[in-house]
Amino acid sequence: MSFTPLTFSGVSKYSTDFQSILTRATSIASLPLTALQNQNSDVIQQEAQLSSLSTSISGLGRSLVTLAGFGENKALSASSTDSSVATALNTGATTAATYTLNEVTSLASIASETSASGYADSQATQVSSTGIVKLTVGSESRTIDITQKNTLVGLRDAINSLGVGVSASIITAGAKNYLSLTATTNGQTTLTLKDDPEGVNTNLLTTSNQGSDAVFKLNGIPVTRKTNTVNDLVPGLSFMLVGKSASAVTFNLTTDRSKISNALSSFVANFNAANDAVGQQVGANAGLLSGDFLVRQIQEDLRHVSSYSASSGEIKNLTQLGVTFDSSGKAVFDSSVFDQLPDSSITSALSFFGSSRTGVGELAQRFTQITDPVSGLAKLQQDAYAQTDTRLRDQIATLTDRITEMQAGLNAKLQVADALLAQLESQQNLISAGIQSMTLVTFGKNTSN
Repeated sequence: MSFTPLTFSGVSKYSTDFQSILTRATSIASLPLTALQNQNSDVIQQEAQLSSLSTSISGLGRSLVTLAGFGENKALSASSTDSSVATALNTGATTAATYTLNEVTSLASIASETSASGYADSQATQVSSTGIVKLTVGSESRTIDITQKNTLVGLRDAINSLGVGVSASIITAGAKNYLSLTATTNGQTTLTLKDDPEGVNTNLLTTSNQGSDAVFKLNGIPVTRKTNTVNDLVPGLSFMLVGKSASAVTFNLTTDRSKISNALSSFVANFNAANDAVGQQVGANAGLLSGDFLVRQIQEDLRHVSSYSASSGEIKNLTQLGVTFDSSGKAVFDSSVFDQLPDSSITSALSFFGSSRTGVGELAQRFTQITDPVSGLAKLQQDAYAQTDTRLRDQIATLTDRITEMQAGLNAKLQVADALLAQLESQQNLISAGIQSMTLVTFGKNTSN
């Protein structure tokens, strides 16, 4: 953005010339400012282009990490042969396996009881005969004194203030009010509320729902759990019980070919995005990152990925998995090639993917060292751009202030000169008028005509 010169307001016939002087002086002084602004604009664009490039590269790196993960965990998925009884989820298993669930005789539920009797007024009707009740939740018991507020509301509030793993509320049905107690966790427990615990010791609650544990067998081993979600029996396998059953249900941990196919498709999309992003910084129409070290580094890394070949195993390159690269570097995934591979080739493909330190997966490190949000090369370069941007902005602000001061000073001097010239013009006009008057008196005519 160019610096706008002041508008000179003069009264002499030279005011237009003074405006030209002010405009030219401002234009000359603004040349360094324009150069700084152009330089700063380039830095901002470089920062934006690098951010876009880094985002594309990051996507490719994540795809390689996913493939490396498959190499390590064998792309396992968990399945259940009867989802109406139990569902299964792979949470980190690395070995294919089969487990049998049977004799699901009970599901975990929450203990929940209501008062055996209803009360006419929740805020006035007496609940306890003595004002002393005893609450038992599991193995924990608490004696409660409600003599100051011996009502359903008083009892409810007293129970809720204890924090013993039970929630109290009031249910209104017809003309009666009932106390409802619900445990805050699953599992079979003891839930009682005894009135006059040292005397009559009457249970004020029903006893129809004391909660239940999940009871079943896994591979013939009897198991009891407080919840229906079980994730502590088999490393890497979690399952949820949803129904009772006497029949056996099988959990299978097997390699999921669709996971690998989807990952290869995503890899190709991310590779092409990265290749296109680099292509925008190369050639005759290259962006402002043309010739940058990072661009050259990424080009080399992409070539390593497209040409990677293993030294052993049935699957030695991406082409065998249906991924090919054309002359422009664009990748294409033919899923039909992958789908026709036998199971032995899938096993070899998992070895080909390797891990974070071996196989194709190791190549992810090349991109991580560029895109790491803390120590990556792109982050370091972005920080350098940000510092340059700050420095240039400071220089622009300083130079703008100087030009403003220069304009104001020059304008003031030109105003003085203009006023002096206007005064001289006025004097000249007076003298000329006097001479003409004298000439007319002396010669009887105006000799200037």
